[in-house]
Amino acid sequence: MDDADDRKADDIALTGVSETALLTLNGRAHQARHPNAIIDDPMAIRLVDAIDFDFDKFGRKGQEMGLRSLAFDRAASHYLSEHPHATVVALAEGLQTSFWRLNTLLPHAEFRWLTVDLPPVVELRERLLPASPRITTLAQSALDYSWMDAVDDSNGVFITAEGLLMYLQPDEAMGLIAACAARFPGGQMVFDLPPVLVKKFAPKGMRSSRRYRVPPMPFSLSAAQLAALPDTISGIRAVHDLPMPSGRGWFFEKAFPAFWRFKPTRNFRGAYTLLEFG
Repeated sequence: MDDADDRKADDIALTGVSETALLTLNGRAHQARHPNAIIDDPMAIRLVDAIDFDFDKFGRKGQEMGLRSLAFDRAASHYLSEHPHATVVALAEGLQTSFWRLNTLLPHAEFRWLTVDLPPVVELRERLLPASPRITTLAQSALDYSWMDAVDDSNGVFITAEGLLMYLQPDEAMGLIAACAARFPGGQMVFDLPPVLVKKFAPKGMRSSRRYRVPPMPFSLSAAQLAALPDTISGIRAVHDLPMPSGRGWFFEKAFPAFWRFKPTRNFRGAYTLLEFG
């Protein structure tokens, strides 16, 4: 795919929340390599192979990261099927490879893509990923709302915040949602959040291995709080609690999706949430 196979990176300098881009990339690539893969992501595999980094320090490479990307892909592909010329805005995209997966899923669509992330991540993406005339990249924080001025919203807008909001302070996360709702009526936004108990029981972040601790996640909302967003944020027309995709093996194919649907525990699990802006 272009000259992506010839691109190498041996001086990775991502830290803090930005380093989680490597964690999620490794988990997704691991699942894509599996003989019974749950996600088709050859670009993620190429990225991992191109980066000289101690991925083992992150520990386990479970199915959760691949399943999250599948949930986001399904929400995006549904919107893009109806708005094939829309602009997708990928906030704090990290080393996600969603553009190429969606381009495969929707070969006749001509959606445009806007990546918004911090300069070290953008520099790495531009070094390792193939360019496309449909992709625009902005090296800035998602909280610098000037990125909104670069969005062509004439054919629809779909905003993704995969693995972002939980690392923001509550006022920052709610402010970002409100700003998107106000600026892009008719658009949609998808994001994920951890269980609400994470910020209480892991205020310093969760350990994924002896050598790595995931950064603290100060923001989350329960399913009930998410459902009430139209009452608290102007411009939100509807809130959809997205299902957990089925994975591999009995637990991830049957038990985990069933638990995700189980109403008595909905307020205690994480969330994949789709907002419609009115």
